[in-house]
Amino acid sequence: MDERSLVFVFVVNILMLIVAAQQINQDYDVLRSLKDVWKNLPPSWDGTNPCQEFWEGVGCTNSRVTSITLASMNLTGTLSGDIPVLSELLYLDLSYNKGLTGPLLPAIGNFKKLTNLILVGCSFSGIIPDTIGSLQYLRILSLNSNAFSGQIPPSIGNLSNLYWLDLSDNKLGGNIPVSTRTTPGLDMLVKTKHFHFGKNQLSGEIPSKLFSSRMTLLHVLFENNQLTGEIPSTLGLVQSLEVLRLDRNLFSGSVPPNLNNLTHVNELFLSNNRLSGPLPNLSGMNFLYYVDMSNNTFDVSDFPLQFTTLRSLTTIVMENTSMQGQVPLALFSIPQLQTVILRNNNLNGTIDIGSSFSNQLQLVDLQNNNISAPVQRAGDNSEIILIGNPYCESGGTGRYCVLPQESNSSSYSTKTNNCVPALCGSDQISSPNCICAYPYQGRLYFKAPSFSNLEDSSTFTSLQLSLMSFFQSTRLPVDSVSLSNPTRNLDDYLVISLEVFPFGQPRFNRTGISSIGFVFSNQTFKPNKTVYGTYYFIGDNYGLFSSDVIKRTSKSSSTGIFIGAAAGGCVLVLLLLLAGIYAFRQKKRAKRATQLNNPFASWDSNSSSTGGPQLKGARCFAYEDLKKCTNNFSEVNAIGSGGYGKVYRGSLTSGMLVAIKRADQQSMQGGHEFKTEIELLSRVHHKNVVSLMGFCFEQGEQMLVYEYIANGTLKESLSGKSGIRLDWNRRLRIALGAAKGLQYLHDLANPPIIHRDIKSNNILLDEHLNAKVADFGLSKPMANGSRGHVTTQVKGTMGYLDPEYYMTQKLTEKSDVYSFGVVMLELITARRPIENGKYIVREVKLAMDKTKSLYNLQGILDPRFDLITTLKGFEKFVDLAMRCVDETGDKRPPMSEAVKEIENIMSLAGFDPKADLASSSSGYEGWRLDEGLVSTDLLSEELRQISRCS
Repeated sequence: MDERSLVFVFVVNILMLIVAAQQINQDYDVLRSLKDVWKNLPPSWDGTNPCQEFWEGVGCTNSRVTSITLASMNLTGTLSGDIPVLSELLYLDLSYNKGLTGPLLPAIGNFKKLTNLILVGCSFSGIIPDTIGSLQYLRILSLNSNAFSGQIPPSIGNLSNLYWLDLSDNKLGGNIPVSTRTTPGLDMLVKTKHFHFGKNQLSGEIPSKLFSSRMTLLHVLFENNQLTGEIPSTLGLVQSLEVLRLDRNLFSGSVPPNLNNLTHVNELFLSNNRLSGPLPNLSGMNFLYYVDMSNNTFDVSDFPLQFTTLRSLTTIVMENTSMQGQVPLALFSIPQLQTVILRNNNLNGTIDIGSSFSNQLQLVDLQNNNISAPVQRAGDNSEIILIGNPYCESGGTGRYCVLPQESNSSSYSTKTNNCVPALCGSDQISSPNCICAYPYQGRLYFKAPSFSNLEDSSTFTSLQLSLMSFFQSTRLPVDSVSLSNPTRNLDDYLVISLEVFPFGQPRFNRTGISSIGFVFSNQTFKPNKTVYGTYYFIGDNYGLFSSDVIKRTSKSSSTGIFIGAAAGGCVLVLLLLLAGIYAFRQKKRAKRATQLNNPFASWDSNSSSTGGPQLKGARCFAYEDLKKCTNNFSEVNAIGSGGYGKVYRGSLTSGMLVAIKRADQQSMQGGHEFKTEIELLSRVHHKNVVSLMGFCFEQGEQMLVYEYIANGTLKESLSGKSGIRLDWNRRLRIALGAAKGLQYLHDLANPPIIHRDIKSNNILLDEHLNAKVADFGLSKPMANGSRGHVTTQVKGTMGYLDPEYYMTQKLTEKSDVYSFGVVMLELITARRPIENGKYIVREVKLAMDKTKSLYNLQGILDPRFDLITTLKGFEKFVDLAMRCVDETGDKRPPMSEAVKEIENIMSLAGFDPKADLASSSSGYEGWRLDEGLVSTDLLSEELRQISRCS
């Protein structure tokens, strides 16, 4: 390279440094300016460098600010005109700060890289600027529950990556914009899944151009507006639709006949309009749960028999629709039917509920009809109301003629977890775990739940478990959650009060509140959509933070940049020299600190062992730290126990949840043996094996710190304790995951490991129900990588124990194979290996008849299998299990062969063995992200950014 080229490269580098320094300076200047505009900012917003210091709610990448997440911080002020200068910003979430007011400035369009703009539950007002259409990367736009007015900006149609659009609960008016030759419109949003426009002042007709067959919408919510005209027939082209709410408007005319094409619709609300003509044909909507077409003027004569064919219905509301005739008996045999509201019609005859009525049926409201005959019924589970009918007016008696208590609310509240509620002081509340704390409070609004029975506690218990599973899987510092007072409000939303209690301390810190608010406002938490539908959350301000004193570390990595930008090219050489000297000194300093802080310096000082264990990825934890993060090893945090001692759930200072296995004094090993064990476990790294994060060996303690697995043991799920339904697909995938974990231990670990205690209690299920092999307390390494046997004292669990190992005391990998075979039999029977004196292996052998369907095992299979005839590959699964439990080890397959066999069985059953379990099994209520919302990697990175420990 000649001299001119060198000079050119030199100058370009200088210019790049100057530009970078200017951009970094601008980011810092913007955040410092917010301190003058907003009140109640975190006290940690102090100093000169938010990316090198710890400014709560601020996330950075390469010294550039990429996220601001400050939910429920009680902020007051306006959105500064300087904030759009943050050109690298990806996330802006200021939700649940009622004190934030003023307009959304046109400069918002300068956020060119923004993906999430979330301002839920604030007090912003004015028009939504048209420049918002410049945010080409935007995926989530949530401006609901503010006071925005004016029209919906047509430029939103330019947001081709938009997944979630929520402008509900504002004061928006005017027409719905669609595209023309010169302007964009909402019809261009073919990738968007959610149109939420309810509770505004929108007027005019819905343009027929708004909908097309190219759209992938799931939710279309226009409830409670002032929309007029006919419902456009193009709506019937959006066959992906699951929820349709057009209620509480001024629609007129007939319902389009092609609405019947929407075969995936779960919720249909057309009530409180001026619709006329024939009642829409819904006979093709086989997934319809909830239908409300009340208060219209349809041309209805007799009760429409089409409802009796909709076998998924839970709720029918047909109030004031001029129906007449008798309610058919077949209606009450719909399996999941809970509520029937048919008041203010002309129905007559006898109400016959019959003997095959739904055991879910809670309410039949027939007020103000012409029913004169006595009620025929088979049971007393449901409430029947006949007030205003001839039956009651002519002297009919019984509770049918008494108005029951208002049924649109419930006194449900989460119960305590087998403890006595604590007596708490001012402002504190006793949690479900009976600990006094200051919870984060708010309300969940479900816009289209599929159920109407608010007295069914199991529905809300399921939601509570789903919430806790989510918080645990995302490692947020949550001890417990409480739900209470479910109510149907005037908008027909289900409103539930939520309290979230902190883990390990009486109050949340600001990072904890910001993280919890983010996962609600960002729609990361997803309850079972077939039960609860879409939702939004409004959080209360949280002013009781545990500490506003944040430890901060100061680094001066940017100093060199500023000096270089100011001094020019000559100083660059000096900077490089200084950087080299600085790096050398830092390396020496780090080496010296490592020597001083070596956690193994006093390792096993009473033995001849020298030095600490050779670890790969695990770390040493201080006893006091583990004591603190488990609340002094309280019983509330105990999640398991065994002969070794107890396992506790703990929350590290970063908010990460861990499982801490604490040995009791009777089961403690010597220092050398404990050192050997953690050396062995630190080498184990596989997605189907629980990872060791570290250990503690001080103050007479031996503790192992593992990653926390959210959904507990396979045994708990098979017994029904976890509330997770395991279908055939899930059971096959769990078997495959456990088999892969064992194969790794046998074939790929160095040295190979025999687990020696494989059982359903030692197979854990993570947030996506992926199986992980756990508990290596009895594990045995194969000496020098040998493949023979190890002569050792017999240890294991009765029922899973290899009989050959028991007789000969010779341990091989095939002993694990035998135990795995017993687990396979547990998966299909949900029975304990030894139950009422009967051994599962022997019972299966006695019942098996290969000449009959399902090998004649129907009598001992898990009764929770829904459709016994759909268990494809079942016989091959049983064949493999019986090979694994052969009495002779040589006849058992190695785990590598078992893995291949299970993969073949899954392919035979029509399941992809390589697919992720969470995406391939429907209905699981744990944490999962909808496609297009935000990737798991992005979410994990964002949570790391906003939950960095000081």
